[in-house]
Amino acid sequence: MPVMQNLSNAVVLAGTYILMAAGLTMVYGVLKVLHIAHAAVYTIGAFIGLLVFTWAGNFWLALAVAMLVSGIVGVLIYRSTYHYMLDAPRTVPLIASIGLFVMLTDLLQKDFLMGPYQKALPAGGAGLPRIQTPWFSLTPKQVLVLVVTVALLAVVYLILTRTRIGLGWQAAAMDRDMAAAVGVNLNRVIAFNFFLGSALAGAAGVLVGVYNNSVFATMGDLPSYKAFIIIVLGGMGSLPGTIIASLLLALVENFLVASVGYVLPRDAIAFLVLILMLMFRPHGLLGQE
Repeated sequence: MPVMQNLSNAVVLAGTYILMAAGLTMVYGVLKVLHIAHAAVYTIGAFIGLLVFTWAGNFWLALAVAMLVSGIVGVLIYRSTYHYMLDAPRTVPLIASIGLFVMLTDLLQKDFLMGPYQKALPAGGAGLPRIQTPWFSLTPKQVLVLVVTVALLAVVYLILTRTRIGLGWQAAAMDRDMAAAVGVNLNRVIAFNFFLGSALAGAAGVLVGVYNNSVFATMGDLPSYKAFIIIVLGGMGSLPGTIIASLLLALVENFLVASVGYVLPRDAIAFLVLILMLMFRPHGLLGQE
């Protein structure tokens, strides 16, 4: 496969990685906790997208509703669990998050929700065109992933740099106690942080469901592992690091799989990259020692 085609495929793959990992990075940036239940929010987003698309037949409506519901679920998780553990040792919210993940995943597998079966999400490319050049081509689904990812990243950038609550998140990520001392409403900032991060996870779930034309109850498991690897590679709590690490991981996966000639090692590659990073740069690409 030509280099440019591999490169374009990697950028598309990185888009889904970024949306999934960004929410984890935002939560860790403020709470310093690995939000394991984020994987279940990703799946909930895909499930809601499936329900709305089946009912209305409109991808953009399905995406918007899925992001809204995922964001609300994220806030409910914070209000019902993490809110009471802000000053607890890190292992306490981590264990609670694992419990939430298991509970939500088990609930999604019940017959009255998703059940044990894969369900199709045939949204196609949502009316977007195929891009064809002499060097590479992008299917309508790939164009859709890129368009949504770039648009959402632009919105997140504007929120974090141009709004009061976004600046409050940056302050809390640097020093939560100091941010509270200078008047930042931590409860409000953290709740919004969960809403935004969970909405991004929901968007990633919908996009992956559309891209693979498949939605199922445990679809968040593998992406969550890769998201954890990405936030370690990028530097814990660093959004720019998350974007760079997502691109690097997608590039390594695509080019190694293309050179080997079969797809089996793709998921193992992420863990190999993590091991190498922990050996030579344990604080990540943009993390602080």
